[in-house]
Amino acid sequence: MMASISLGDIAQALNLTLIGDQSVQISGIASLADAGPDQLSFLFNSAYKPLLGESRAAAVVLRQADAAGCSIPVLVSEQPRMTWALIARLFDATPKPDGQIHPAATIHPTANLGEGVSVGAHGVLEAGCVIGDHVTIGPGCVLGEGVSIGPRTRLFANVSLYHGVRVGADCIVHSGAVLGADGFGFEFDRASAALVKIPQIYGVTIGDWVEIGAGTTIDRGALNDTVIGNGVKLDNQIQIGHGVRIGANTAISGCTAIAGSTRIGAYCLIGGGVGIVDNIDIADQVEITAMSLVSQSIATKGRYSSGTGLMPSRDWKRSIVGFKKLDDILKRLRGLEASQVQNKSR
Repeated sequence: MMASISLGDIAQALNLTLIGDQSVQISGIASLADAGPDQLSFLFNSAYKPLLGESRAAAVVLRQADAAGCSIPVLVSEQPRMTWALIARLFDATPKPDGQIHPAATIHPTANLGEGVSVGAHGVLEAGCVIGDHVTIGPGCVLGEGVSIGPRTRLFANVSLYHGVRVGADCIVHSGAVLGADGFGFEFDRASAALVKIPQIYGVTIGDWVEIGAGTTIDRGALNDTVIGNGVKLDNQIQIGHGVRIGANTAISGCTAIAGSTRIGAYCLIGGGVGIVDNIDIADQVEITAMSLVSQSIATKGRYSSGTGLMPSRDWKRSIVGFKKLDDILKRLRGLEASQVQNKSR
């Protein structure tokens, strides 16, 4: 993390047009409402331009169309949110890996480690692990037999990778994630009147440039691998069932649950708290809004929602009574329509 950087240096590094004093020193970034006199802020939406006059920020990133009349230095970008992502890297305080193996780590003699690999305290690498160059394995991580990890991937503390899991290059896996636990597969045995476990004999394959949030779980497959495509971004506390396939560059928000053997396309956006049933197909470029239940395949790209809108509790309770009567109402309506047709035909 830099102590400070001049506006001129930021503009040069990101090839941005600077309007104002290039010597202004920036020590961090913040919202327009919270920024201090040594911080850089951002205007993402022209509707919030009035906030510029109230902000204490040292400078602001905005579009050329919003630059007129701004009283503080400006970095011009037609994609302020993307510029935010790039500038934030300059002030990222995440500790850098040291390329060292902690004395308290346990590494099986048959594990194969590349150059510059970091393993934190109490990390465990079991037999046959293959770890690429400059991989970071945080404290308390456990990598089962035959796990492979591509170059420059980072596992934060207490990540568990079961046997045979494969993770690509340049991935980030946050704390508490579990990859490769058994999928939820059981069959009822009539003879014993009990549920019999179906062994989950396949694994999990994670592509390159994937990010997996804290506490997210990705189950191994029973009849094929669970596959997460290149560039997929998974939020915290997501459940992905056995044999699921997710296409490239799809983003899924927290607390979503995807049941087994469902196939999700590329460039999809799935909101928080979504439930997706098993064995369905979702096309590329589908957006599903938060708290929806996806109970059937989606063959055409677009935006989809389910559920009912928020309303006062007493109104909701009255509506429930109506919901229970809908089937009867529909039957009566069909009867009335049929009677009208008969009357017209006479």
